[in-house]
Amino acid sequence: MDLSEFLYDLPGDAVAQAAIEPRHDSRLLDTRDMGDHRFRDLPRLLAPGDLLVVNETRVRAARLIGKRRRTGGRIELLLLEKTGDGRWQALAKPARRLRPGVEIEFDGLSAVVRAEPADGVVVVELDTEDESAIEKAGQVPLPPYFTGELVDRSRYQTVFAKSFGSAAAPTAGLHFTDRLLKDLVKGGVGMATVDLHVSMDTFRPITAERIEDHQMHSEWCSVPVATSQAVARARQAGRKVIAVGTTVVRTLESLADGEGGVRSGSKTTDLFIRPGFEFKVVDTLITNFHMPGSSLLVLLASFMGSRWSQAYQTAIDRGYRFLSFGDAMLADRSRT
Repeated sequence: MDLSEFLYDLPGDAVAQAAIEPRHDSRLLDTRDMGDHRFRDLPRLLAPGDLLVVNETRVRAARLIGKRRRTGGRIELLLLEKTGDGRWQALAKPARRLRPGVEIEFDGLSAVVRAEPADGVVVVELDTEDESAIEKAGQVPLPPYFTGELVDRSRYQTVFAKSFGSAAAPTAGLHFTDRLLKDLVKGGVGMATVDLHVSMDTFRPITAERIEDHQMHSEWCSVPVATSQAVARARQAGRKVIAVGTTVVRTLESLADGEGGVRSGSKTTDLFIRPGFEFKVVDTLITNFHMPGSSLLVLLASFMGSRWSQAYQTAIDRGYRFLSFGDAMLADRSRT
């Protein structure tokens, strides 16, 4: 399939440049009937016994700004994932002049480049494996298209964030508040968690003309035993499994057991969900509105079928806010 099939005109003023407060006051488009709601209305849009699955990953302060030790030139690294022995894959700016052996100094730590850059990504070795030292030296990375001001950086963390590991937030989860979670439980909706460490492929655009030629990088994901059991109970009761965000979809489908359930355990996944993919676990998806030509939009098109285009045009026409700090949509899986 051509990439052009997953493009649309995104008006510049549709990109959210501020975070709605409280979080649950963001808008929610129910694509099942194209109804307009607020996210706080979610409990009445779901049924008792449905299972809501969220990604509990936490965004690390992965943006490091420093300088080359010998020349003083500015270098910015976005730590993506550990490769072992204190080494990381990192998105570097600028990357073209970084060579093995180049030393970079940051606030309280340093790094040495260990491999040639490829597609802007380098392998660096930090002088510490202490996450707290990285947190102290780094900044929480905000999306490059977000030019607004975020006074409280914790606004880029979900309320259920626990384990450090991500270079970006699972943004569909940013709409939840403690109050909303209580309302969902009160309404009989089950809650379960997975963990996927968001890395470059969650936000990297597709550059290949044919989407089949796009190569996904690996991301670590995990499903707890309790979540595997909760999915099994929902299946037995004939209720829906609802994924909060594309990262949850990729996690559940990567560990699908082939019988409608999901295995517990962890793995690295390079699963690229595109049209023709057979979904085995997820029935309903809650997600933000994604960038044109992204793997996230391809996943959504795979899930919804051709109705994704109608939903996006409806959202644009009605003034919905797009991307990380924007509004959300609710979609059932296409059965055709």
